[in-house]
Amino acid sequence: MDWDKLRVFHAAAEAGSFTHAGETLSISQSAISRQVSALERDLNVPLFHRHARGLILTEQGELLYRTTQDVFMKLASAEIMLADSKDKPSGDLKVTTTVGLGAGWLTPRLGEFIKLYPDIHLHLLLFDDDLDLSMREADVAIRFAEPTQNDLIRRRLFSVHYHVYASADYVRRAGHPKSLEDLDNHRILTYGGVPNPLRQINFLETAGRNGSVERQPALRINSIYALKQAVQLGIGVAVLPD
Repeated sequence: MDWDKLRVFHAAAEAGSFTHAGETLSISQSAISRQVSALERDLNVPLFHRHARGLILTEQGELLYRTTQDVFMKLASAEIMLADSKDKPSGDLKVTTTVGLGAGWLTPRLGEFIKLYPDIHLHLLLFDDDLDLSMREADVAIRFAEPTQNDLIRRRLFSVHYHVYASADYVRRAGHPKSLEDLDNHRILTYGGVPNPLRQINFLETAGRNGSVERQPALRINSIYALKQAVQLGIGVAVLPD
C-alpha cells in the first residue's frame, strides 16, 4: 500500500471530512478525495460512506483505520524516543582498545563517563589485535595507529610522547647511562609481538649504533603494562609512553 495514501486516509478518518483533512495536511479537498478514492481502488473495498455532513467509516474502513492508528502511534513514540536519544544517550556501547591503554589510561576515566551517561551500558574489550568495526565487533576503537578501514570516522584524542625509564634500584646497581653508546652496557627491555602499534618504542635497539647491528634486548614483552612493571622491578631500561 502507498504510504501517502494511507496518511491521507488516516487524516480523513480523524477529521471526519475531506475538507478538514485538507486543512490538517495543507492540501486541497479535491486532492484528499482523489487519494482516498485511489486507495479504495487499490484495495477494492469502500472505506467511507460519503454523506453531506461528512464521512463515516465502513467496516473495512474501521479495520484499516485501527491498523493505521496503531502504526501512527508507534511512529510518534519512535519519534519521541529518537528525539530523547539526542539529549540522553542510552543503550549498549562496545569500546575496544589495547590492553595497556585500556588498563593504564582508559579504565581510570570510566567512572566519570558512567556518571555522565548512566543509561549507557559499557562493554570494554581489551585486545592488542584490531577488531573489525564494520562487522560490529565493536562500536568505538581507541588505537595508536591509523585504521586500515577508510570509511571509519576518526578523531585525534591525544599525542603520545616517549621517554627512557629505569628504576632507582637499577640505576644504583648498573649506573646511569651518560650517552647513547653507554646503552651497550645495560639491559635493554623492548616491546615485542605483532602487531606493534607503538612503532617508535623500541628505538633503544638502534639508538647510537650508527647503522651497526642492533642491540639484543634482554627481555621482550608484548604488553606495555608488563613492560612498565619490568622497569619498576629493576630488570632493565625501556622506552615507555607517558
